[in-house]
Amino acid sequence: MNRQRVAILGATGSIGVNTLDVIERHPDRYEVVALSAATRVEPLLAQCAKFKPRFAVMTDAAAARELARRVEAERLPVTVLSGEGALEKVVVRDDVDTVMAAIVGAAGLASCLAAARAGKRLLLANKEALVVGGDLFMEAVRAGGATLLPIDSEHSAIFQSLPEDAATWQDRVDKIILTASGGPFRRREPATLRDVTPDQAVAHPNWVMGRKISVDSATMMNKALEVIEARYLFGLPPERLEVVIHPQSVIHSMVQYRDHSVVAQLGTPDMRVPIAYGLAWPGRIASGAEPLDFTRLADMTFESLDSHGHRERFPGLQLAWDALRGPAGTTAVLNAANEEAVAAFLDRRIRFDQIHGVNLATLERVSPSKPRELADLLALDARARQAARDAIAVAG
Repeated sequence: MNRQRVAILGATGSIGVNTLDVIERHPDRYEVVALSAATRVEPLLAQCAKFKPRFAVMTDAAAARELARRVEAERLPVTVLSGEGALEKVVVRDDVDTVMAAIVGAAGLASCLAAARAGKRLLLANKEALVVGGDLFMEAVRAGGATLLPIDSEHSAIFQSLPEDAATWQDRVDKIILTASGGPFRRREPATLRDVTPDQAVAHPNWVMGRKISVDSATMMNKALEVIEARYLFGLPPERLEVVIHPQSVIHSMVQYRDHSVVAQLGTPDMRVPIAYGLAWPGRIASGAEPLDFTRLADMTFESLDSHGHRERFPGLQLAWDALRGPAGTTAVLNAANEEAVAAFLDRRIRFDQIHGVNLATLERVSPSKPRELADLLALDARARQAARDAIAVAG
C-alpha cells in the first residue's frame, strides 16, 4: 500500500503535534512531506529531525534563516522555505496528497484555498477558512474536486453522525446540535468576568488547546465560529443549527433527524480521535486516545443557553446567527474583530468582558460587500482589524 503523503500546516501547535503523534503510530501508512510554523524554530527543528520532511516552511523570515542554519548544521535532508506564497507552493505539489490545515486564524486562508483548488484531501482544523472564506472557500473545494474533512471535534462528530449518501441527507435532517463545554466560567457570576486574567481564561477544564482558542472557549466565541463553520460545511440554514452546553465533553455533537431520532458521536476529549478519523477516512485507525469506560463515566448533563444566565455570561455566541443573517462577508468581519480583541486581552490591553464590546463595535462600523476573490477577503479582513484596533484603543 502506498503511504499517504502529508503536509502539516501549523505543525508546532496543538493540532499539529497531535497529528504527528497519530502519524508516528502508523509509519507504514503515512509519510510527512512538509511541516510549517510561524516563528518557533526549536520545536520545528525537533520535528524535522524526527520525521525528516522534504520541506519546512516558516512564515517569519528571520526564523526561517535560523532554521535553515540549524538544519544545515545538523545535516538534515530538509529544504527550508519562507516568503510570500511558500505555503501555497508546497500544498499544491504533486508529492502532497493530504494537507492538515491547522494554522490559527485568517493567516491560514490562502494555503487552504490553494489546497482546495488543487484537489487535495484537506483536513480542516482552521475554522477561519470557512468563517472568513465562506462561499468562496466552498466553491474552491467544489471546483478543485477536493475532499474536505472537518477536524474540529464537533464538526467531525456531525460528519460521522450523518449518512454517507450526502446527496440526500439534508432532506432527512431536522437540525444539527453542537455541544459546548461552557469552558472555565460556566458557573461564574457574569459581573465578575471583568476580573478574569489571561491565565484563568486559558485554563480549559477538559481540552488542551492553544491560548487563542482557549480564550475563545472561555467566551464561547469558539462555539459562535463553529456555528458559522457548520453552516458552510453542512449547508443548513442558521435556524437549524443549535448549541447545547454539555460540561463533560463526552458527546461531541449530534444530528436530529426528521423522525426525531438523534445520532451522536461520543469519545474521550482528545483531539487525536478526529485527527485519526480524518487521516484514515473512510477507514479507521488507532488514535492513541483512551477508550470510554461507560462503567466509570460520570453523569452526562445538558444545559440550555436560556438557563443559568448563560446568555448574559456568553453574549458573543448570538453573534454567529446575527453574522450569518447579515451581508456576505459579515462573518469575516466578526472573525477579524475577535482575533484582534483576544490578542489585546492576552496582552492585557483590554479586560476579558470587553472582548464582546470590541466585536460588536467592529460589526457596527464595517459594512462588507460580497467578496469575490481572495484579495477582497484580505482587504475586508484588514478593514475590520483596523476598526477593531480603534475600538480596542477606546476600550483600553
